[in-house]
Amino acid sequence: MSELPPDLRRRAEAVPVRYEERVAAHWIADGVEPDSLGLFSGPGLRDPDASFSDEPPLVTLFLRNLWDWCEGDRDVYLDEVARTYLHEFGHYLGLEEDGMEERDLD
Repeated sequence: MSELPPDLRRRAEAVPVRYEERVAAHWIADGVEPDSLGLFSGPGLRDPDASFSDEPPLVTLFLRNLWDWCEGDRDVYLDEVARTYLHEFGHYLGLEEDGMEERDLD
């Protein structure tokens, strides 16, 4: 977060980050892949129904999945945690997958 420009940092500070070991069964039942690295849930910044949502915006990072994906390489892991966070935060900002790819966050 500290590397974000000040305006984005303020927005990021308003979105909690939760850390989970792996993807929980209830997310898998909802269609989330078991090997997902992260997940954004709740309303996005530009969601017109955001004020009606009972669920706040939230970024979840799946730390064991990230570690496994990085094959235990600590430096790669730290980079991938940051990259995955930025990817999920991008969803909060309203970026779609093609926008993530343009910013090298796919």
